[in-house]
Amino acid sequence: MPNQPKKDNPLNSYAKYSSIAIQMFAIIGIGSFIGVKIDDHYGNENNLWTIILSLTSTIVAVVFVIRRIIANSKDEN
Repeated sequence: MPNQPKKDNPLNSYAKYSSIAIQMFAIIGIGSFIGVKIDDHYGNENNLWTIILSLTSTIVAVVFVIRRIIANSKDEN
């Protein structure tokens, strides 16, 4: 029976999607941290770099998550 769908262990799915969430958190955290450090270094009172890098890293993280979910769904089929 070569065409049987493989049964995925629920723990593997949990680990897979937990790692995606951790990576998303890390991307946003690192981008925001770099923005804060740049603003501190140049003495920006309006936190322009923090805002720019926070939004950019959030967009990058969402794109990363979408691509990983699409790749994981293709692997399951």
